[in-house]
Amino acid sequence: MDPNKPFNELPLLPPKCDLETPQILKKAIIANKEIAELKGIANLIPNQAILLQIIGLQEAKLSSEIENIVITNDELYRAFGENNVNTDPNTKEVLRYKDALWHGYNSIKKGRLLNVSLFEEIVDIITNRKVGIRKLPGTKLVNSFGEVVYFPPEGEAVIREKLDNLEKFIYLENDLDPLIKSAIIHYQFEAIHPFYDGNGRSGRIINILYLIEKKLLDLPILYLSRYIIDNKHNYYLKLRAIAEKNAWEDWILYILEAIIQTANLTKEKILSIQKIMNETAANVKEKLPKLFSKELIEIIFYYPYCKIKFLEEAKIAHRQTASLYLKELEKIGILEGIKKGREIYYINRAFLKILENKNM
Repeated sequence: MDPNKPFNELPLLPPKCDLETPQILKKAIIANKEIAELKGIANLIPNQAILLQIIGLQEAKLSSEIENIVITNDELYRAFGENNVNTDPNTKEVLRYKDALWHGYNSIKKGRLLNVSLFEEIVDIITNRKVGIRKLPGTKLVNSFGEVVYFPPEGEAVIREKLDNLEKFIYLENDLDPLIKSAIIHYQFEAIHPFYDGNGRSGRIINILYLIEKKLLDLPILYLSRYIIDNKHNYYLKLRAIAEKNAWEDWILYILEAIIQTANLTKEKILSIQKIMNETAANVKEKLPKLFSKELIEIIFYYPYCKIKFLEEAKIAHRQTASLYLKELEKIGILEGIKKGREIYYINRAFLKILENKNM
């Protein structure tokens, strides 16, 4: 690969090297075990929508952060509660990632294939415009010093040929472990770099959808963005090493380690969420028995920044009663009321602390 020329010679899949070295197979066994445990633990949360939305929102924030789109959790959860109305451009972009993830997930659950058409729909939602396959020449990836580090293939026909090959590889019947295959898919999509914008975020969504399609997970809850952020230098170094030295083993081992660590942290997070939900329910039952309901507990976890409106919409209580419920929850220390503009939000601080914990 010459970084000054488009990499139109990007090899087609499958790679022509040993993809099942002893080191890879050993790590793949561990990664599969961790994924299986995560799949089981996810079922401990009665309302799966809480996991889908909340962990999905965290991924939207982190995946966007890799692309230098940075927002705070305060901005994220308030915007989520406001349904993306009157929010700043960065926050809107993060929430569009969440929408793209949902679109991909629902599409796969309805039996759609992971194909170029779905890839284009995902990137269109992320970027909020019709992006389309790159047609114009000159797309180059540069480092922080402005140096060209990668010149992806160019020419629509070339890019479509590479994407067609990727699609065929995804559905190629062979004995290759799906987690090893996911690492290869990840690299190839990034190397093709088919769109003008949104490639990294689209690629990360495609990877989680692949694991769901292979039934390794039921829900899109395994996200590698935190690991990539914490190991960003190695991520780009190992991506480049494939193009420069065909160093597939190092890349696959990197992704498998990312899966192992991420699955572990996500398991801890889910167990912590279950624990705090149970403790909150017990606390409310004891101190506010007339107010308690399963639906009330779930709504303050679905919306960490809760409002009277959300209780009304969930048909838990009418406005005046809903206001009373939230104030009572504040009195016993479960929620914290703060005023933002004309709106009062009741914040589930204990839950937010779990979500914001980088070590789980």
